[in-house]
Amino acid sequence: MPQPYATDPARSRGRLHPEPESPLRTVFARDRDRLIHSTAFRRLRYKTQVFVAPDGDHFRVRLTHSLEVAQIARTIARVLGLDEDLAEVVALGHDLGHPPFGHSGEDALERAMRPHGGFDHNGHAIRILTRLESRTPDHDGLNLSWEVLEGLAKHNGPVAAPGWALQAQDAIQPLDLWSQPGLEAQVAALSDDIAYNAHDLDDGLRAGLLDLDAVCAAVPLVDALWRDVKARWPGEARRGRLVPQLVRDIIGVMVESLLAETRTRLAEARPGSAEDVRMAGRPLAAFGQGMSEALRPLRRHLFETMYTSPTVARLRKPAEQVVEELFATLHEDPAALPERWRERLETQGREEPWRARIVGDYVAGMTDRFAIREHRRLTGRSPMPDESLF
Repeated sequence: MPQPYATDPARSRGRLHPEPESPLRTVFARDRDRLIHSTAFRRLRYKTQVFVAPDGDHFRVRLTHSLEVAQIARTIARVLGLDEDLAEVVALGHDLGHPPFGHSGEDALERAMRPHGGFDHNGHAIRILTRLESRTPDHDGLNLSWEVLEGLAKHNGPVAAPGWALQAQDAIQPLDLWSQPGLEAQVAALSDDIAYNAHDLDDGLRAGLLDLDAVCAAVPLVDALWRDVKARWPGEARRGRLVPQLVRDIIGVMVESLLAETRTRLAEARPGSAEDVRMAGRPLAAFGQGMSEALRPLRRHLFETMYTSPTVARLRKPAEQVVEELFATLHEDPAALPERWRERLETQGREEPWRARIVGDYVAGMTDRFAIREHRRLTGRSPMPDESLF
């Protein structure tokens, strides 16, 4: 049952371009469907989550990660009486602005664009949805509702210093960047934490980058849950059957902590509307203190053992080189851009900063494999090992 603090689709602040709403779907369900049908969402299939151009079929990529986050967010939203569609669309879109090669690609693109306003994936997601994706000749963008754009812009909290891309949208459609996001967006952000903590552990074990005994020695939370799994199935010696249960249990205890702490904060704040949530002065969705402390060793171990492992790190510099050289080559010679991107230059002007920003838009939209191939086509060489061309 919807709670008073949930976002009511019938009371949406609307769309930038007014249009008749669907008789079959709420405004947020319609926005979710628009996002799923977007080109940018499909491209997440070939964008790095942890592993650059993974050679295994079972490792997560941005698309599968986003789907897992959405599933968790929708479940939590249902339990808390929030709008499930809004939580889902924010979860599905939270990684939409990532360039190729994950954080390595973002770091490289930010350096390249620093003289022209910089780059951040959160602002770029808003730019994709309001400018770059177009499914109708009537206007640029997908014309999503205010609540979806607000949730995507600040799902990690108020934005004190927005970049140029977010500033541009906020200037024409104020998103109240100074306030807390709605509860659905808060839930989506925490669902992201739940998903990557559990699933990066799963992928790291599958890839052989993590040793379960070492993880248990370093992370008391995992050790306790692993002991419990083995005690519940004392006759099962196959780790391949037990580890998936461990991952499920990790997700379960994080969800339970989030629900308990969020209910406590809601009882204390007693918000009577979604606007009360935004004005609460702090997030109302959160993990309990004990869980927050228990997760720190897991994050530290993942960082020290997996994210900075030689297997992952060996492609970081080559990936950054691909992005930097793609940007430099196309910025120097915009005639090498595809036709529709050259048309954007003609429309917005070839002067800076727009020349650099349009080139940055193009590079940011590339998948890992397209970036590798396009770099090789334009430069005649590649710093990436041959096995990264998948």
